[in-house]
Amino acid sequence: MKSAYELALERMSGQGVDAPSATALSDEQKAAIAEVRSLYASKVAELEILHRDQMRKLTDPVKRDEQEEFYRRERQSLAADEEKRVGAIRGA
Repeated sequence: MKSAYELALERMSGQGVDAPSATALSDEQKAAIAEVRSLYASKVAELEILHRDQMRKLTDPVKRDEQEEFYRRERQSLAADEEKRVGAIRGA
């Protein structure tokens, strides 16, 4: 008899979904990933604080829109950098 896990894996492969990786992360990798995530969480928090401060000071709608766009781009950039670094750690 097959376990529920094996049946789920078969269903996933039938739907074209890759099976989960069998390799586990080492403790060093987990610690490095946690450190990277913590670092980027603090960067996002700092960006959020600065953004709110800027938004409070700006009254011109055009400047506010520019600030919002800058904030969105920076958040996306930070998220991309974080995932790139985590991917590098997982690949190592």
